[in-house]
Amino acid sequence: MTDSAAPTAPTHERGAFGHPRGLMTLFNTELWERFSYYGMRAFLILYMTDVARGGLGLETQISGAIYGLYTFGVYALALPGGWIADRVIGQRQAVLIGGIVIALGHFTLAAPLIIPGSDYWSFYLGLMFLVIGTGLLKPNVSAIVGDLYEGDTPERRDAGFSIYYMGINIGAFLGPLVCSYFAEKVDWHLGFSLAGIGMVFGLIFYMRGIPALKGAGELNEEALARVDQGRKQLMYGLIGTAVFCGAMYALIASGALAVTVVGFAQATGLIVVVVAALYFGGIMAFACRDKVERHRIFVIFLLFIGAAMFWSGFEQAGSSMNIFTRDLTDRVIFGWEVPTGWLQSINPIFIILLAPVMGLLWVKLGARNPSIPVKFGMGLALLGVGFLVLAWGSLYVPEGAAGNSAVGVGMTWLVVTYFFHTVGELALSPVGLSSVTKLAPHRLVGQMMGTWFMGAALGNLVAGLIAGRIETLPPEQLFTVVASIVIGSGLLFLLFAPLINRLTHGVK
Repeated sequence: MTDSAAPTAPTHERGAFGHPRGLMTLFNTELWERFSYYGMRAFLILYMTDVARGGLGLETQISGAIYGLYTFGVYALALPGGWIADRVIGQRQAVLIGGIVIALGHFTLAAPLIIPGSDYWSFYLGLMFLVIGTGLLKPNVSAIVGDLYEGDTPERRDAGFSIYYMGINIGAFLGPLVCSYFAEKVDWHLGFSLAGIGMVFGLIFYMRGIPALKGAGELNEEALARVDQGRKQLMYGLIGTAVFCGAMYALIASGALAVTVVGFAQATGLIVVVVAALYFGGIMAFACRDKVERHRIFVIFLLFIGAAMFWSGFEQAGSSMNIFTRDLTDRVIFGWEVPTGWLQSINPIFIILLAPVMGLLWVKLGARNPSIPVKFGMGLALLGVGFLVLAWGSLYVPEGAAGNSAVGVGMTWLVVTYFFHTVGELALSPVGLSSVTKLAPHRLVGQMMGTWFMGAALGNLVAGLIAGRIETLPPEQLFTVVASIVIGSGLLFLLFAPLINRLTHGVK
């Protein structure tokens, strides 16, 4: 859907499978950005909890909270990143700047390779760069994909996002195999370096392919008229953020405010829920031009909630499930120990195999396509089934298996779990990305993409907090609770699907 201020859709030259040529530029950019992100994520919590090989040696609960805050930040900054693109620099420029900052972050994490003793300051500084860079790149590269399909059919747009999503998962497949291997078998910081090199490759593909975008991702006339105002608002926001952070640091350093990492993570989650509700309420009250726009924004709010529930379970792949893999899974094959992070490549390889099938299925179904809320309900339910499988497998963990990679349960349990998670992800995630670009007015699409990633941010934060409980709560109990919550959420989407469909006013 476009509003009256939307620009005329550019004519995009068709390339592979009849899709715009610019799609492959964004496909390759995201492939390498996801290589860097998932490659590093595959061993991040392992590095934080490691003592024997030069890791940070932090407790699991603290590591889980830091992991959750980092992955939360990566997605949470998508909202201001989308706003900056919409109001100040445009989506195309935001992707370029974001990629540069991401590469800087990975190389900062790798600093101890050449600066001995820099582990702590380089770790936190590097994470900060990654959060800022991904916040600029992630929502805006997806929004540009939506621009490429301006005026096209919903089925073709969904198919295009499925192809784009396959590129994401090629990177997510290769990243853990390469980065986690060298991190776990050679040196943790070498893994960070390889992630940075991956992002550099992504930048090269992006800059070479910019001409194929043909205007997609540029500011329209309405946005250009507001650039000066946007710059002032950005400056005020940066100053306000700096003052707030300085005041918080002073209070903590003086002892006037006692804050733990875990407590801060828990408080952050609560604050996000409140702020998100106020934000959507403000958009519906003051930014929407008519009832149709308000209803569609409310649907995006519901998708935000569904995304948060989904990712709170799914993103445990890098936290609680990663710890389960390391400590309670038999990873020895023919006498060789499989790196822990390699099992995180199972999900993306399933997606690589199944994404084209799902994309073709949505096109073939045409008008018989399941609606947006039905697909969300299906995704959540399948995610829950995957956790029930893992809870079942946890019952067979032998006594004394912790820390012995040759004694735990078989890797088959994780493979089956990842299969259900993958099918659930394909039902929910690419459809969610596409739906937001269709439901949001063109002038708000960057910000609305930001809210989608804010839902992922909240889910990631919860996933990190759950990981901190895996050493104190039996795995079968932990995974059963998670399964019950996400399956219940899926059933609610299925139950209220007819009502939600009416609120979309024809968007499929």
